[in-house]
Amino acid sequence: MTNLKEKFAQTRSQTQALCAPLKIEDYSIQPIIDVSPPKWHLAHSTWFFEQFILQPHQPNYKVYNTDFAYLFNSYYNNVGTRVLRPNRGLMTRPTVEEVYAYRNYVTAAMLDFLDFEFPSELIPVLELGINHEEQHQELLAYDIKYILGNQPFFPSYETKAKLSVENFDLEYINIAEGVYNIGHRSDTFCFDNELGAHKVYLNTCSISNKLVTNAEYIEFIEAGGYTNFNYWHAEGWDFIQNNKLTAPLYWHKVNGNWHYYDQTGLVPVNKDLPVMHVSYFEAFAFAEWKGMRLPTEFEWEVASNHFRWGQLWEWTSSAYQPYPGFTKKEGAIGEYNGKFMVNQQVLRGASISTAPNHSRNTYRNFFSTQLRWLFSGIRLAQ
Repeated sequence: MTNLKEKFAQTRSQTQALCAPLKIEDYSIQPIIDVSPPKWHLAHSTWFFEQFILQPHQPNYKVYNTDFAYLFNSYYNNVGTRVLRPNRGLMTRPTVEEVYAYRNYVTAAMLDFLDFEFPSELIPVLELGINHEEQHQELLAYDIKYILGNQPFFPSYETKAKLSVENFDLEYINIAEGVYNIGHRSDTFCFDNELGAHKVYLNTCSISNKLVTNAEYIEFIEAGGYTNFNYWHAEGWDFIQNNKLTAPLYWHKVNGNWHYYDQTGLVPVNKDLPVMHVSYFEAFAFAEWKGMRLPTEFEWEVASNHFRWGQLWEWTSSAYQPYPGFTKKEGAIGEYNGKFMVNQQVLRGASISTAPNHSRNTYRNFFSTQLRWLFSGIRLAQ
């Protein structure tokens, strides 16, 4: 129990540390539907503990504000109505000050709760809450970068999460034809979408030990990658045409040279770093141009012990589907992953903003094919 209390306290502190460099004006803005205001993240991750632990299990707990469940529920239909996702940025009230007061109130109540014995069946809920907030820390990193990276003067933001050059030789990891174990098999925490450990049959293939670099991606751009429909899915081609895309997110041509926003400001593209902020459509098109392909999530998992991974989430060619025997929990907790298993693509690995304990090779991230604001990159297979 002590370790869980320490982990809870550390997680709550880390979320607020990510917001510490922000100005008050940065907290409430929502530039696009996919970007939630930092204030909303702070409140939603607080509501989760209040809703699923304190209210049902702490005797005489007094809800901080009965309106907050409506304001800060994300997608849990089982626990009531909520502000629609596109409208999160319309809320100037409650103020940032009150949201922090709400966090402090719930954090204090949770620390008191964790000082005493509680039913062991609550441990998975508490672990889920902590891991849920860690997921929101990563989303906060994406959202803060988008909020600042789309402003006219590209303001800087203090962060230790930075890409590094992969200074090792390119090799291809060979996977022999055969049957392999897939999925989470230990007693440590995992999300429900990692469960249903099973076997898969793989054909012979090979996977790069390195991520695609900015220099390689510039070659794709200069070779007409964004103007040749032959490399693209039909939906991807329509997407880049309709949105007039010619490069990854945050890239800008300045005096004939590529620059990008890297949270220190608008700087020249470092050609040696892995390319990031590409959609599944762009990752697929690049692979087509190279005469290669994206790995399946199962190929990725089998080869992953040979990767020095953890810099960027890597698009796979696998649709997000349940594993054999997948079951959803009863009630709102069962809405966590299962209902999103449609029209999404699986990403594997981790990113520079992923919580360390989430960097496991069975973790199944998932996003829609057109999204680019996440910290995503490309690994090739053949």
